[in-house]
Amino acid sequence: MRFKNVLITGGAGYVGSLLTPQLLDLGYKVTVYDIMYFGDEFLPKANPNLKIVKGDIRDVAKLSGALKGIDVVINLSCISNDASFELDEKLSTTINLDAFEPMVIAAKKAGVKRFIYASSSSVYGVSESPDVTEDHPLVPLTLYNKYKGMCEPLLFKHQSRDFVCIVIRPATLCGYAPRQRLDLSVNILTNHAINASKITVFGGSQKRPNLHIQDMCDLYQLLLEVPDEKIAGETFNAGFQNLSIMEIAQIAKRVVQEEFPEKGDIPIVTTPTDDIRSYHVNSDKIRRNLGFGPKHNVEDAVRDLCKAFKAGKLPKSMDDTFYFNVRRLKELKAA
Repeated sequence: MRFKNVLITGGAGYVGSLLTPQLLDLGYKVTVYDIMYFGDEFLPKANPNLKIVKGDIRDVAKLSGALKGIDVVINLSCISNDASFELDEKLSTTINLDAFEPMVIAAKKAGVKRFIYASSSSVYGVSESPDVTEDHPLVPLTLYNKYKGMCEPLLFKHQSRDFVCIVIRPATLCGYAPRQRLDLSVNILTNHAINASKITVFGGSQKRPNLHIQDMCDLYQLLLEVPDEKIAGETFNAGFQNLSIMEIAQIAKRVVQEEFPEKGDIPIVTTPTDDIRSYHVNSDKIRRNLGFGPKHNVEDAVRDLCKAFKAGKLPKSMDDTFYFNVRRLKELKAA
């Protein structure tokens, strides 16, 4: 193991809640630095190699203290998903853009050797291109994906031999994690199929790339292990199945009907939408350069969620704000 100490900003979020125990199991020492909008009850607190810091990434002094002795930063913290800009714009601007470069500078100053940034494949906006590769122009449609794109060059500005910087542009994630999100396409449609007995599709023809959350965590694990020269200053798309929203709905319908036969036929209802984000992401580069290939598909994600529902792990899934980023932040009046 080349690196021992990993700090995950946003480590108590959807991805962090699955990634943190995975890295601890592999023997890493993990520091979770998170503002805790969703609490931290689901983190493996009994593990002596886990350190939890309740902090805001805008608080550079506190963050700098947490960065002492850290080898790698995995930066997951942000006001996440496009609809989050229904919130106070200042919140998203200060966290997703203004706080970013000071955090990078603090990490470099603290002697961090590798900085992994979770950007987003939504930076491509709408594209007619049959295959969107990493050099495709960024056409952001919302402040969320605009800021994601703007942070990438701010990171690479600080790339050096001793401070290796990597940008990942993940597809829309899906599947079960301890801090579950039910405001992402596959997860929304599955929740509705099980608990509303119908699936409502907004639009339907928009293409979205998808990635199982377990594959996302496996990729971060891989990025802790690969040699510098394979990733320094590089940007990688990370997606798997490019499916239309309607295709996802049909998978959710079929799998939920198999897993919950008592529900009978689950109808799919379509309704118009103004969310036109549509793009077909090509992830050949990451496979070619790093040998990374996802092992789980959208159907696996739906089945995992069905299991979690059956096991009673997702109570009050239609109305508890724990599962919905924007609803929770509005409830907390986050600023």
